[in-house]
Amino acid sequence: MTVKNVEFANELLEAEETRQAISALTDRNEHLTVEDAYNIQLETVNLKLAQGKKVIGKKVGLTSVAMQKMLNVNEPDYGHLLDDMRVESGALVKIDSMISPKIEAEIGFVLDEDLVGPNVTYLDVMMATKYVVPTLEIIDSRVKDWKIKLIDTVADNGSSAKVVVGEKLTALDGIDLRTNSMVLFKNDELLATGAGAAALGHPAHAIAWLANKLHEFGITLKKGELILPGALSGAVSVSAGDTIEAKFGVLGSVTVHFE
Repeated sequence: MTVKNVEFANELLEAEETRQAISALTDRNEHLTVEDAYNIQLETVNLKLAQGKKVIGKKVGLTSVAMQKMLNVNEPDYGHLLDDMRVESGALVKIDSMISPKIEAEIGFVLDEDLVGPNVTYLDVMMATKYVVPTLEIIDSRVKDWKIKLIDTVADNGSSAKVVVGEKLTALDGIDLRTNSMVLFKNDELLATGAGAAALGHPAHAIAWLANKLHEFGITLKKGELILPGALSGAVSVSAGDTIEAKFGVLGSVTVHFE
């Protein structure tokens, strides 16, 4: 880790805590690599662990064509989920606790055993999954006006802010996640539809990618962790007063209110 990258990690953490956005890291250092960005993210996570927070899971981002086009990238990214990010379905979230939030619907996986790369397959993920749960990921960028490249969002913990977790837990027996539907409502207005196939063809493919990518950094997906495999549609902006609900057919639904 270079001194500059440690400074970037501290800057991103301060931006999150003060809700004051910063200029893009890639505008200030054109030599930053994706590996630099992941190391900045890990340094920020370590700073949070030192504050007493705990990692409760991981997230894959940019798995859908919609999100890759939005950021003009051609590969997924990942981030860490910490205990202070978890929100129960139906809860109120304060808009001013974030900078410029957006929301996306995902099928969350809870693992029954560790997944250790580098050769994790789709089938390994299916076998290791205890159950799936409806989730909404609230994303936020600590970089001003979402003017980000892949390196910026990776450094910024995959632009993650909070995860809203539904109540219904579903075992995978007999469920085809590829064709499982998702409909996203904002204040009862239908805004987006999708299916599990939006996440790299099947959400389990996205999680296999993650397990193998994390191996490069000596990190594994652990039993009991919540893993988000990526959005099933484009992200939706939210404001105070909005209610967001995602319905996943047989998998149940999840709701959050903003104030």
